[in-house]
Amino acid sequence: MNKQIASAALASLLLVGCANDPAPTAQMGLTVKAVEQARAVGADGQIAEMQLAEKKLARAEKNMGEEDFKRARVFAEQAELDARLAEAKVLTQKSQAQLDELNTRITRLRKQLGDQQ
Repeated sequence: MNKQIASAALASLLLVGCANDPAPTAQMGLTVKAVEQARAVGADGQIAEMQLAEKKLARAEKNMGEEDFKRARVFAEQAELDARLAEAKVLTQKSQAQLDELNTRITRLRKQLGDQQ
């Protein structure tokens, strides 16, 4: 009998714990903004992290609709981080391209100066 009472109490606690997860609306907003920002700098579906971010955001939105707020929060947090990584990769690639162009110009100028002497 005591085992049944203990099991019932444990089950009740688990249900109460699940019911207390608030909707992660703030996190969802942050995630949507992070994905939009990544797109704005040029991240697209060709970048693996951007694909992951979009899939995880969709999953978070699905979980929100199902009121599975704990999973929604987890997927939204992961999607935000993936989007930020995708953004960082795009910005790094753009910076590297600019650096390569500057180095090419410097080399060209050095050659021109060397030819003049």
